Amino acid sequence: MLVSDAFVLVAGGVGGGLTGSMAGLASLVSYPALLAVGIPPIAANVTNTVALLSNTAGTAIGARPELRGHGQRLLRLCAAAAVGGLAGAVLLLATPSSTFERIVPALVALGALLLLMRDQLRRWAGHRSLSAPALSAAVLLIGVYGGYFGAAAGVLMLAVLTVAATEPLPVSNAIKSIALGASNLAAAIIYALVAPVNWAAAGLMAVGCLLGSWLGPMLVRRLPERPLRVAIAVAAFGLAAYLWWRAGR
Repeated sequence: MLVSDAFVLVAGGVGGGLTGSMAGLASLVSYPALLAVGIPPIAANVTNTVALLSNTAGTAIGARPELRGHGQRLLRLCAAAAVGGLAGAVLLLATPSSTFERIVPALVALGALLLLMRDQLRRWAGHRSLSAPALSAAVLLIGVYGGYFGAAAGVLMLAVLTVAATEPLPVSNAIKSIALGASNLAAAIIYALVAPVNWAAAGLMAVGCLLGSWLGPMLVRRLPERPLRVAIAVAAFGLAAYLWWRAGR
């Protein structure tokens, strides 16, 4: 592997860790980095899922104050997300590569749109509540999406958590990251056994993800995130357009 490729992967991991823990869009940074070094779409997707496991570890370290006292809640959410992640992994492996390449641009664009609309979603959520069974079902479905591709899964999870409970953003953000980590772990186990994971790329990206996700919770406590979210969304729309063009070639 070229030194320049290794740098791109580590930098993509740092960006993915930061945006994942701050805005719920790790895959919109980390996945393009894997494509940029020449890894095919399906292999890039499964490698990305494995690498992003370190996001969970970094968030758990960086967001300890926010996670304190939420053990039982996390267990319930992680169980539902893990079942969804397994289903998403199976769905991905059953999807032909050509079909996946056509679906991904729409998923990326959806992630960007949801990120831009997050404030509106929160305002809408402020007047509603979710029952425990409805919350578990919603988390399971997001877990399916997370295991399949995952871009914007964090935004979806954050919106659901906002519906279910009134709490500070840093708390919801931290819980979201741990629950999605359960989905990623379940999917990664399947991918490690039967999918074309690029382990060298996954290891390099995981180092960056660990650093980025450790820093992310601290930045969420201190910095305004709107400019970052808008910038990521604009970049994501550009990525979706590029992937759509490439899939049509």
